[in-house]
Amino acid sequence: MPGLWGRGMSLLRADNLSLSYGERKVLDGVSLAIEPGEIVTLVGPNGSGKSSLVKLLTGQIRPDAGRVQRKPDLRLGYVPQQLALDPSLPMTVTRFLNLPKRRHPEAIRRAEGETGIMGLGERQVSQLSGGQMQRVLLARALLTSPELLILDEPTQGLDQPGEAAFYLHLERLRDELGCAVFMVSHDLHVVMSASDRVICLNHHICCEGTPHVVSEAPEYRALFGHGTGGALALYQHEHDHSHEHHHDHA
Repeated sequence: MPGLWGRGMSLLRADNLSLSYGERKVLDGVSLAIEPGEIVTLVGPNGSGKSSLVKLLTGQIRPDAGRVQRKPDLRLGYVPQQLALDPSLPMTVTRFLNLPKRRHPEAIRRAEGETGIMGLGERQVSQLSGGQMQRVLLARALLTSPELLILDEPTQGLDQPGEAAFYLHLERLRDELGCAVFMVSHDLHVVMSASDRVICLNHHICCEGTPHVVSEAPEYRALFGHGTGGALALYQHEHDHSHEHHHDHA
């Protein structure tokens, strides 16, 4: 469709996606668009179709109906859920970052600096902590110089400080690189405060909007009305509350 990208210039657009596994309908009429530079968080209960939607958006599978359109030559970075690597497999971080194709050493150094993993190059991947591994996966995704980062439950398994640190990295990357972020969250009740939009999925899109709008939506409260008293909480970073103090994130 020539001209589509001249009008809206969405990075990615999904129109009326449906997907079934056998008799089980996983996604039903899902439509969304991701705009340049925005942070979108997708939340939903287990089994709601979140990972299937990510696979459709990244082209890993095809929908039964509907279509996904990407901006021509869209540079897409993908951060999967935690990888379960064979601990007996010897692989350094540097070698992992050079898969599936060799990258320029300067590009790797830049990605390491952007994600705070300088000095881990010779470490065995199997010896990394959960937080280190997620930042290595993020660094690998950044090697494409992405316009859009898609992350599938990237903080699953991390403790709260690790989750906060990872969110802070994403905020900085969006601000410094200008890339859009589409993140699937494992936590129904807490989203990063920098989210421009939250989308609630339960096989179809129940509601979407700013975190504050979604937290008040009857559809959200009906689905997720436990935990934080039925309200969506923003994951505030320490610096959100301390503008009068110096900012030291080293």
